[in-house]
This record gives sequence, C-alpha cells and structure tokens, in this order.
Amino acid sequence: MSSENHQTGLQLRSLIKKSGELEISLANVPTPEPAEDEIVVRVEATPINPSDLGLLIGAADMTTAKSSGSKDAPVVTAKVPEAAMKAMAGRLDESMPVGNEGAGVVIKTGSSDAAKALMGKTVAMIGGAMYVQYRCLKARDVLVLPEGATPADGASCFVNPLTALGMTETMRREGHKALVHTAAASNLGQMLNRICIKDGIALVNIVRSSQQADILRKIGAKYVVDSSAPTFMDDLTNALVETGATLAFDAIGGGKLAGQILTCMEIAANKTAKVYSRYGSTVHKQVYIYGSLDPGPVELNRAFGMAWGVGGWLLFPFLQKIGRADGERLRQRVAAELKTTFASHYTKVVSLQEALQLSNIAAYAKRATGEKYLINPNKGG
Repeated sequence: MSSENHQTGLQLRSLIKKSGELEISLANVPTPEPAEDEIVVRVEATPINPSDLGLLIGAADMTTAKSSGSKDAPVVTAKVPEAAMKAMAGRLDESMPVGNEGAGVVIKTGSSDAAKALMGKTVAMIGGAMYVQYRCLKARDVLVLPEGATPADGASCFVNPLTALGMTETMRREGHKALVHTAAASNLGQMLNRICIKDGIALVNIVRSSQQADILRKIGAKYVVDSSAPTFMDDLTNALVETGATLAFDAIGGGKLAGQILTCMEIAANKTAKVYSRYGSTVHKQVYIYGSLDPGPVELNRAFGMAWGVGGWLLFPFLQKIGRADGERLRQRVAAELKTTFASHYTKVVSLQEALQLSNIAAYAKRATGEKYLINPNKGG
C-alpha cells in the first residue's frame, strides 16, 4: 500500500579516500520497493550522536575542512592525518551511509498484515543509514510511537535510552547495587539520572565543571562530583562509601579517570572491610568504557588491588546477549516514558544540506554537553 510515490531521495554519505581525504556529500539514491514484511519511512528526525560522528568524520582533522559544490549539493572535504589512516583501513574508498537511528512516518508498506498495519504510523527505527529522506526496513524492527508523539520526540529513543537502560540492566545482572557514570551531564547522563531516581538506584555522577554539576542537581541528582575540583578524589571516595557503587560506565575512555575511579572504589571498600588483605579488597570493581571522548591511552595506576576489571561495553552486542524478549521489554519502557524519562532536547534542527555547513559541523563535532543537533532529511535546505 502507498499514499506517496517517492522513487528516489537524498542520502548523506561519508567517504575516506586512500589519498588521505575525507569527503562528505549528498547522493540521490533509489528508494527500495518494500518486500512483503517491509515498510518505507519518510525520515523526519535523526540525531547526530557521538557514535555517528565516528563514521561521519572518522579520524579527519576538521580544522582543515573545506566546502565546495552548490547550496543544494554541498561537498565537504578534510585531511585525515597519516598516523590515523591505519585505523581507517576497513573503510577506504567506500562511500558509506551514516546515521544510527531516527523516526518518521510510514508512507509505503509490503503486503503482510504486520506491514500494512503500520501505514501512516509515526515510528522510531534503528539500523544505520538514517541520514536519508526515505528508509526501507523490516516492519518488526520499528517502534510505533505513542499517540501524539512527533518524529522529533522519538528520534533518539534507541541509542541513548537503551544505553542508559543497558547500564542499569548490566548492574543488576552482574550483581552490583549502584553505578558511577562519567561525562554525566550529557543527554544520556540526564536520562540515566531520571531512570535511577525512578528506580531507586544510587548513581554517582562525574562531571567536568561546576556548571555541569548544576545541570544534574537541578534534575534531582544526589551524588555529583567535579573532576576539575582539587578535592575530586576525596569527593568521589565519599560518594562511593555512601552508595557502595562498584560498577562504572566511562564515556571518556582515555586518560587517568578509569584508574582514578578504581582507586577510589578500592579505598571505599577498604573503609568498610572487616579483614585486612595484602592483595587488596576482594570486592570486584568494574569499569566499562563505552565512549571515547578522549581517544588516548587508558592510564591505570594499579592502586586498587587485584579484584578489578576494565573492559569495553557496546549497546548492540549487549542487546544481542540479553535476547529479543528482554530487548523488547526495554524498548516498550522507552515508548511508555518517551516524553518523561527519555525526553531528548536539541540545540538545532538542520536539513541534510545544512548538516554539511562548516559552521554547523564545527558546532556538533565538538560533542559539547548540552549541544545536540537533529537532522530533518525532509526539511528544505
């Protein structure tokens, strides 16, 4: 079934050439005809997440960015440092679509009852290639938004909400009772606070400025520590003693912070220990790195005994691990609390063409707290 006939649409694509140049451009691509169990969605909202930037700009030095082409078909180029080219080897000379998640209106469906039931519905979706005007995907893979919800309301209802819920789910499954989160004033961090407040989970928030601390305290966060303060280590240790948190999710990645968290967890555990051990506390302390705001090496000072771990954590492997039924349970919670717990706020809404303006790239590539961009691929350029 169909109420519209759009055979082609614009798609944002990212290419890194073997010559060491990034090229971001718009391509006119055919809209697939939906199979029996598929639908076509007119994409009206898709966020620019930090995870999207890794594909969009790769390792390019955006201070070298230049713009060419026309207003309707802009082209952005930038140099990729030679030292970073090895990390880009898997994608060289391959033009790649970008955008993890998005939302829009179903304009065409396949012949199955499940697909036809979605005609005209506003849905959220995930699966890559979302910076496009029309997206074809399986009917079972979309989330129907509640009555009255707009595409903008549902555009970010997968990556950040499911990541935040994944953190609390991991905590429960691995036997921890409280959490630590870094870069905690982010959109995701604010969601995690609302989840923890609602679910009665103690959460220690690590931020990088007093202004970010104020953001979290205004939404009810109890434990907020500023890594730029001279008393940071003492403040963090005291919060860990109070909460008993032994699990951290770190968005920073590189630098000393992961090691500092483990050190403070060790001090906190020893303050309540009944027996001394020369090998340190037997309480397991875990830091999962899920972001790379600092792409440098992780520095561990080993001042935290022997019962500890540092590892990586990614949303999609986690969802595969817990299975479709539990994943669907988390998705339904997101839908039910879309405008409360999981509400997202955006600094600016841009078209595909505007997303390639150098001034906008400079703003969203900073990954600054409180500055989140939304692309509407069907907005006029």
